[in-house]
Amino acid sequence: MNLAAAHPGFLSPTGVEIAFVLVGLATLGAAVVTVTTRQLVHAALWLVVALGGLAVEYLLLTAEFIAWVQVLIYVGSVVVLLLFGLMLTKAPIGRSPDADSGNRPAALVVAVAAAAALVWVVVDAFRATWIDLGGPVQGSTKVSGEMLFRHWVLPFEALSVLLLAALIGAIVLSRKGDKEDAR
Repeated sequence: MNLAAAHPGFLSPTGVEIAFVLVGLATLGAAVVTVTTRQLVHAALWLVVALGGLAVEYLLLTAEFIAWVQVLIYVGSVVVLLLFGLMLTKAPIGRSPDADSGNRPAALVVAVAAAAALVWVVVDAFRATWIDLGGPVQGSTKVSGEMLFRHWVLPFEALSVLLLAALIGAIVLSRKGDKEDAR
């Protein structure tokens, strides 16, 4: 039995599927630019584009709650905190010669190996799973919220404490620089 006959929509993508692939490619491009640019502020701004692309992907998957959480928490809070940290530590605005350690080939090998392992695990885990896009919506805001706050509340709180510590550290470092300049 042929795969196209078993799943009638397999070889005829819908507009949502085409949009999903295009947004995914744009998000991947923004993520690559985020990690390859030598300007820290530009990296933070490209991170906004990459995280926004993920939110659009969630919207295309009809997971509106997760999409808005992505926008509010990651785009709205984490990136703003990152930019405040860059500003408070007086990070260079232009090119940063010390932002590149010279280990690009090793980093590329590790990144490709990690991506291959991730693709392998996801494909292996969902090899026989097919989603019926014409059927009823499986997840709801209630179910998603219960999952997030029952199983993932501790990691979210740990991340918020870590980000608060990073912001306090940035303030302390910026204050030390002001005291040394005054001397």
